Amino acid sequence: MHGKIIFYEDKNFQGRSYETSSDCADMSSHLSRCHSCKVESGCFMVYDRPNYMGQQYFLRRGEYSDYQRMMGFGDCVRSCRMIPMHKGSYRVRLYEMENFGGQKNEMQEDCDNFQDRFRMSDCQSCNVMDGHWLMYEQPRYKGRMMYLRPGEYRSFRDMGYDGMKFSSIRRINDSC
Repeated sequence: MHGKIIFYEDKNFQGRSYETSSDCADMSSHLSRCHSCKVESGCFMVYDRPNYMGQQYFLRRGEYSDYQRMMGFGDCVRSCRMIPMHKGSYRVRLYEMENFGGQKNEMQEDCDNFQDRFRMSDCQSCNVMDGHWLMYEQPRYKGRMMYLRPGEYRSFRDMGYDGMKFSSIRRINDSC
């Protein structure tokens, strides 16, 4: 099953629209601005800066009539990434320090507070071996989030998360 999202220039699904089922690194090539959307199927991450940068927010099927009010975005959506559905196992390694240093913990399940669970002072890098994950700033899946797909993440600081501590992580599964 593929995802489908429709973006609108103005709040409440008004103005010109742009529909996609894939990633879009720069919405400005399709719309002058983007303040609302409808997710008809699948899951997406939306970003307030081009090239999948800046504040990000996870969207599942539904209507989002006003980004600023609902998500706290300062401006509007500038890029989006379709999250493919993953069937199979999930596995991620969390590291206390950058470049996979310090304490290491491997997980296959959601964790609502890995700092308490593992007595880890911080998480500054990770390696996603299987599945797609959301890592959250606060315990119990709250606060700012970061989308992690399979790959190595050597430094959250270098990715623009300098000074941010992460406290919980969960899988993005077929019930998104």
